[in-house]
Amino acid sequence: MGRTEVCWDNAGAESLWSTIKHEHYYRHSYVHKTELVAAVDNWIGYYNTTRRHSTIGMLSPMN
Repeated sequence: MGRTEVCWDNAGAESLWSTIKHEHYYRHSYVHKTELVAAVDNWIGYYNTTRRHSTIGMLSPMN
């Protein structure tokens, strides 16, 4: 993190939350907060281990 008013400090976090919202959150509905928390936890596990990333040549991080 840099000093105040530096626009690119949160770029990585903003990109991650945008991806979660577009790939998962907008496609499902939740009745309870605990369901949402569990779904986000599962999605982050999928994102970090299985999902293919364009920045690493369309490979999953585990490969």
